Amino acid sequence: MKSVRLTALLPLAAVLLLSGCGDEQDDLRSWMEENSKGLKPNLKPLPPIQQVVPVNYQGASKVDPFRVAKLEPDKKGGQFAPDANRRREPLEAYPLESLKMVGVLMKRGQSHAIIFADKTLHQVKVGNYLGQNYGQITAITETEVTLKELVEDASGEWTERISTLQLQEQAPQESKK
Repeated sequence: MKSVRLTALLPLAAVLLLSGCGDEQDDLRSWMEENSKGLKPNLKPLPPIQQVVPVNYQGASKVDPFRVAKLEPDKKGGQFAPDANRRREPLEAYPLESLKMVGVLMKRGQSHAIIFADKTLHQVKVGNYLGQNYGQITAITETEVTLKELVEDASGEWTERISTLQLQEQAPQESKK
């Protein structure tokens, strides 16, 4: 019973509260009407619309300067270009700086180098590939592995570079846990 009376009184209280705000709005409206009587708008007329004459594009047969392929230097083949169809060897996944030569062994009169990479020993011979710059082993001695790498210069030309992998005096030790 009390809740019914309360719900009936709430809208009545809201109307009474809002009716007190009406005087301020009326004063504001009357002030606006008085001050805007003598005002005239100062608008300049819009300029006439100019007709645009369509022009045919003459450069359709020329090179598109916004095509991504043209923003890169042209890849030139040349005599030193790497063989893209050759199957990659496992040690080509590692940078040459991360590979360590830890030994040499002779097998049927041919030198084989022992390379340490990612906690694993690998056996390589002349002709195998090492490193990420298409490095092919050209010679193996008791103290180093010599390889010929193919690197690309700024103009896109492939050039040869000779690198060596020196024998490490001590085999890398795994960290003790």
